[in-house]
Amino acid sequence: LSRIQRTLVTERPHCTEDCVAWARRCFEDLFSNKIRQLLHNFPLDRLTAAGTPFWSGAKKPPTPIDFNPTDPLHVEFVLSAANLRASMYGVPPCPDAATAASVAAAVLVEKFRPQDGVKIAATDEEAKSEAAMPVDIDTQAQAILDALPNAAQVSDFKVSPVEFDKDIDAQMRVVAAVSNLRARNYNIPEADLHTSRGIAGKITPAIATTTAMVTAAICVELYKLLLDKPVDQLRNTFSNLALPLFTSAEPDPPKKTKAVVQGKDWVWSAWDRIDVTDPTMTVTGLMTMLEESYGVELSMLSSGVTILFSDFMDRKKMQERKGMTLKTLVETVTKKTIPSAQKYMILELIVNDIDTSDEVEIPYLRFKLF
Repeated sequence: LSRIQRTLVTERPHCTEDCVAWARRCFEDLFSNKIRQLLHNFPLDRLTAAGTPFWSGAKKPPTPIDFNPTDPLHVEFVLSAANLRASMYGVPPCPDAATAASVAAAVLVEKFRPQDGVKIAATDEEAKSEAAMPVDIDTQAQAILDALPNAAQVSDFKVSPVEFDKDIDAQMRVVAAVSNLRARNYNIPEADLHTSRGIAGKITPAIATTTAMVTAAICVELYKLLLDKPVDQLRNTFSNLALPLFTSAEPDPPKKTKAVVQGKDWVWSAWDRIDVTDPTMTVTGLMTMLEESYGVELSMLSSGVTILFSDFMDRKKMQERKGMTLKTLVETVTKKTIPSAQKYMILELIVNDIDTSDEVEIPYLRFKLF
């Protein structure tokens, strides 16, 4: 939705100058502001928890780039990015580098101000933790929908997607300019258009080859399941086409998770689930079932990325949703009708122990629709 809003409203170009201004702001965001924010969060003298320098080893500190209308690479980025965007919206392209440099130099760019509240994950664990943080998607989505124009206001709107093709210079010039500016951020040797085209050309065949091989390995294992072969004949396959290396091994048992429920250990795996067979069960009914059967209280209920119910949402909204059946709740919040042929729905739960209020990790919930 945010991308739709930017495409239709906030970043929609109406002329060549708009495209150049957009490219100029992109330059500032990608190669200056983001780098400055990173260095604000992780200064050059930053130490890790172990007392070692954060910027050490393979982790090299970047340097922000100030836009210079006389630098050929800076102007090349603005010109190529602006013209690619112009082709998407049917806007006349910028005629030459001199025009792009002149227009870009006149664009007013907001001065960077470091934001103390911005969090940048320094490790994979921190990234996973941030991704798991609850967000009221419904409120954010509704705010964006309310700001979008109606269909009559954009009746003349047309946009054409750009399918990447390394043999089209207009596209490769953008790729080369972006990669060289990022290389300049990190003091890495830059590459010309021909070299960049060669690098890009190697990526697609490698992806296609690997995908085909992985798909074949998966199909072999599916045939084993269809033929009801014993578990000791199933295999995990590992491969590295660059070496090349191909190995197979018997799969490990599924990972076990231990939860303490009503004072007893409950060990479960990804193959376990909580079944709800009553199609008329409400959110209140689910909360009662969880409390009586498992000794836990419901903190959050979600379907995919959509939060259906949580203990931190608006109290009025919470009371309204408590009385809904699970099916009605899903259809109301997602604004999508569940297909009549669909028999089950998967819901995810976050629950807390009633006595200790500690979070308890339990399996997903499978809800029977009819």
